[in-house]
Amino acid sequence: MAEYVGAIVLEVDGVEVEVTKCDPKVSTGRKGVKTLNRTGRMRGFIQGIAEYTLSITAVKPKDGAKIDWDNITNAKVTFYPLGDDGSRTTYQGCFTTEVGESYTVDNEAVIDIQMGALNKVVE
Repeated sequence: MAEYVGAIVLEVDGVEVEVTKCDPKVSTGRKGVKTLNRTGRMRGFIQGIAEYTLSITAVKPKDGAKIDWDNITNAKVTFYPLGDDGSRTTYQGCFTTEVGESYTVDNEAVIDIQMGALNKVVE
């Protein structure tokens, strides 16, 4: 069954910014344990620390809100589901690692942001 997302909102210092595209990725941190054995295969894996990265395209606010895109720390990205049966997903403690700008012929100025997140919460 397909899962549809309603709105995606980036909240920075109390200012909500509309997100048009978001690609979240999780790196589990697990690594295979390579040992010297006769079979020539890995014997297992070790647990690591999970890392959350988000690739976001957001619309620059027209209402005059000044956001320092390069120095975002402790932001929040929330995925709001369509309907009542879905669960909301929130990435907390988001911080920028890369920022880029782009403009379209439709007079829309957007900002491309690479972010890291400290926590993922599914409600």
